[in-house]
Amino acid sequence: MDIARYSIQKPVNTWMIVLIALLGGLWGLSSVGRLEDPAFTIKQAQVITSYQGATAAEVENEVTERLEAAIQQMPQLDLITSVSEPGLSRISVEIKPTYDGSELPQVWDELRRKVNDEARNLPSGAGTPLVYDDFGDVYGLFYAFTADGYTNRDLRETVKRIRRELLTVTGVGKVEVAGEPEDVIYLNVDHDKMAGLGISMSDIVGVLDAENRIQTNGSGVSGDKRIRLMTASAFDDFRGIQDLVIGRPGSTAMIRLSDVATLELGEPERPDRLVRHNGHEAVTIGVSQVDGTNIVDVGARVVDKLAEIEGQLPVGMQIHPIYEQNVVVDEAVNGFILNLAASVVIVIGVLALFMGWRASVVVGTVLLLTVMATVLFMRIFTIEMERISLGALIIAMGMLVDNAIVVAEGMMINMQRGQKAIDAASNVVRQTMWPLLGATVIGIMAFSGIGLSPDATGEFLFSLFAVIGISLLLSWVFAITVTPLFGKYFFRTATGDVENHDPYKGILYTVYRRFLIGTLHARLLTIAVLIGITVACVVAFGNVKQAFFPDSNTPIFYIHYWAPQGTDIRATEADLKEMEKTVLSDNRVEAVTTFAGGGATRFMLTYAPEDANPAYGHMLIRTGSRDDIDMLALDLREQFAERFPSAQVITKRLVFGPGGGAKIEARFSGPDADVLKRLGNEAEAIFALPENKLADVNTNWRQRELVVRPIFDEDRARISGVTREELSVALQFATEGVRVGSYRDVDESIPIVARKAGQDGISVNESVSDALVWSSSQRRYVPVDQVVREFIMEPQDTLIHRRDRVRTLTVKAETTAGKPHPRLLPGSGPGSRPSNCPRATLWNGAGNMKAPTMPRRRSVRSCPSASW
Repeated sequence: MDIARYSIQKPVNTWMIVLIALLGGLWGLSSVGRLEDPAFTIKQAQVITSYQGATAAEVENEVTERLEAAIQQMPQLDLITSVSEPGLSRISVEIKPTYDGSELPQVWDELRRKVNDEARNLPSGAGTPLVYDDFGDVYGLFYAFTADGYTNRDLRETVKRIRRELLTVTGVGKVEVAGEPEDVIYLNVDHDKMAGLGISMSDIVGVLDAENRIQTNGSGVSGDKRIRLMTASAFDDFRGIQDLVIGRPGSTAMIRLSDVATLELGEPERPDRLVRHNGHEAVTIGVSQVDGTNIVDVGARVVDKLAEIEGQLPVGMQIHPIYEQNVVVDEAVNGFILNLAASVVIVIGVLALFMGWRASVVVGTVLLLTVMATVLFMRIFTIEMERISLGALIIAMGMLVDNAIVVAEGMMINMQRGQKAIDAASNVVRQTMWPLLGATVIGIMAFSGIGLSPDATGEFLFSLFAVIGISLLLSWVFAITVTPLFGKYFFRTATGDVENHDPYKGILYTVYRRFLIGTLHARLLTIAVLIGITVACVVAFGNVKQAFFPDSNTPIFYIHYWAPQGTDIRATEADLKEMEKTVLSDNRVEAVTTFAGGGATRFMLTYAPEDANPAYGHMLIRTGSRDDIDMLALDLREQFAERFPSAQVITKRLVFGPGGGAKIEARFSGPDADVLKRLGNEAEAIFALPENKLADVNTNWRQRELVVRPIFDEDRARISGVTREELSVALQFATEGVRVGSYRDVDESIPIVARKAGQDGISVNESVSDALVWSSSQRRYVPVDQVVREFIMEPQDTLIHRRDRVRTLTVKAETTAGKPHPRLLPGSGPGSRPSNCPRATLWNGAGNMKAPTMPRRRSVRSCPSASW
């Protein structure tokens, strides 16, 4: 079929294509989904199981090992890692990259079945394993709520109302709240009075449970009516708890709880997370969008709703933006439109200079139509407009004009030789359409390796391949259909002596012809020059800094603060407050949000929040310009290193693309924790050598914590009628307190904790040395030293990491800013590797991607016990 002739003879059909491309592109541009990053499925789930009172080793052996053995039977499993800590097992399950997002719900259902089947074999005292498969959700609209001078109750009630209002906004999927301050009702008990009166904790628990529980009272008939009976709770207010009457067993005497305890409303001894924003206590609110919606539109509606809510808030309550994805995306799309306009203008200008204004208008119009039609197909195929797809369009700009230029130039030359427009177009299209299609397909296939990669890289960058493929194919279609018609409108057939007219006699053509002939005559010299240029390019490329994903343009960076393992979360918060003051005093900083005890809500796809740890602090710092980040981070590191010598302060920038993990990691695997620790320490020393140009060296096992362990005297305990459980309750009561009930307050359940009065500022040794232990068999208290021979303080591992069911310690490091990654650690001389090291594997690469940046591995030497 003669496509060019048909497009000219049937202009209505060609104009229909033009209108569909133009109007459809406008529709697509206004309705296509917009995101910051591509929709990327995080193929991971977590299995969380509590085992209160157990050590990390007991959790590992009795809970983690059993669950991992069951999970490992899944054929979809790619990697299983875990962290066992005192009282908690956290297992991370990673699925093979060949499973896409549509298959994951079924995979997670199978995971739950495996876990539930194994749960019945867990020891008594272990909680029900919980499977979390949505912790990878992204809350791109991230805010901080502050309420100075208000009670915790007021703050929680206001946040609940804000959450309810936000969930009514069209396009909002989920609203995540973090850092809410909790309340605890403390009973500060005079233990000596309790001992004198013979009242035990179980007596208090029994009364609290009976008086505050919702009771079933039955109903009775009165006439033809059935009337329900209702017994109200004993407490109209939490202060009524201290008026509870407790009977003394074996006696008719009654005492009030206020006789032996005082009531206090406070905060938990160990809160899960503490959040601050610009120096004020805060709660974070994260908002996610419904899949497939336009984040710019959703963000605008959320901003309007928050403005409406904030206008109704009492004085002192404020909502502050931390990160607004809609603003970032809107700026990126506006920048793309500006680049598109600039590209069209540049193409028209350059072509007007070398081919004349007629050719420039034709090719520029075809470029515009190609881009608009590409946006239309993106809308049809639900390809969102995000940083990768926008980057693909910008990359393709230089290639989209090639096909149209070939056809336009060939048509112009033929018309200059006297051919009519329809014949000129027909000849050039029939001669070039298939070679142009082949070249177009080759250009598309150049990106297929990335877009069709069956792993995380392929999923993240699929839109790069798809958009380039769509746009290049459309450029070929428009080149053989629209270009001939527009060429007929704009190009002119030469008149006069066309037989002797040579369209290639211009000065540029003459110079190029002479140059080409000269290179063909000097064949050896030409080949030598080409080889030299190739070698020079290869050598120069080796000096280019390697990083598959660059740093983000967002002017935000963050600080990881690691205090020694075992540090109380309140001490971590105190250090963060001092750091916060320093950060806010710098005029390069616009805002700072701090988190004690864990990371922030996932507000970007590429952000990986740290797991909960009381010794961990996190700071999100927004600067006025991204150019300020590197120097500011360096200044802060130097200041904090001097002020907090026992802690580790690590600064990191946000990156484009999947991230997480350190750039350099060495893993040691084996059963012996002492061997792993020793090898880890030696590897840290190697990483710290100046010639390796590494910084922020640390291990994921952290330091060992000090633990006070009572040596239980079985013989004397049996004589006294004391069990280990009663000793445990006594020690807990003497330190952080024992939960004895809950107070129902409307829709909240506030814990009631009984603790020994007068313990402020007293060390652990002093608290437990004079503790009294209740003997349920003898109905009396006995001193703790009658059932405990001694208290021993010893270090214990409280973070036991495993990888594929084997204990694994990972030593991590970052490359020094501005330096290329070392190819290998210098290791030929003595002392460059851990002594008596096992088989070793060194990971070296920019990031943890498994595809283009797959770190290289180097086997070092064989030894027993572990692998490095």
